Amino acid sequence: DRLIVGLEKKGGTSLLSPKQVEVVAYHEAGHAICGALIPDYDQVQKISIIPRSNGAGGLTFFSPQESRLESGMYSKQYLESQLVVALGGRLAEELIYGEDLVTTGASNDLDQVANIAKRMVKEWGMSDKVGRIVLSSPGLGGPFLGRELGLRQRSIFGQKLLRLVDSEVERLVNNAYVKAKTILTDNLELLHHLASTLVENEVVTADEFQMMVLMFNAKVVDYKLLGEERNREKLPFQ
Repeated sequence: DRLIVGLEKKGGTSLLSPKQVEVVAYHEAGHAICGALIPDYDQVQKISIIPRSNGAGGLTFFSPQESRLESGMYSKQYLESQLVVALGGRLAEELIYGEDLVTTGASNDLDQVANIAKRMVKEWGMSDKVGRIVLSSPGLGGPFLGRELGLRQRSIFGQKLLRLVDSEVERLVNNAYVKAKTILTDNLELLHHLASTLVENEVVTADEFQMMVLMFNAKVVDYKLLGEERNREKLPFQ
């Protein structure tokens, strides 16, 4: 939807420096490769590094399954895959340029991942440790009502449960990070090739991308939910 993704800016990548173009190319390549190689996720439709009117440096378009669009319902596996895909851009930048040179675009991905993970645990009952309870819900009212409910939550559910919620959110984010890093590390040649093609052509179509995946013999990772470990020692951030 053009209103959501923003319009392409006139001038394309000429608005960016060569280094910026390269960074955006690796970032979008990371999203696309994780999306293609993580189980139960939408198909990559197009990858573009043309800047957009909403401030995005580029965009990877995914084509959702009709059944998901019609029902608006998403499985736990799909949401965990979404966490991995959202972190793919950050991981690509980190692998190529190092943690110190990761851009603010990657920071925005972290915010998105944290929000999804929080909703999985607090709204959708997708944590066996926390249980099938709703600890928060969107649209409950303004900031004063929200603050009052927050205080009441602490008294009703207790600090122990709320700490468990934080732990589960951290686990989901950390494990998605490790999974995304594994996918991109195992497919580094594909990452380089896709990024260089984007730098040269600005856009890669679905068919072109599928040919690259076949050319580099990239394999979808095992179909399983994320593990129970926190993996703190494997992350450059907390």
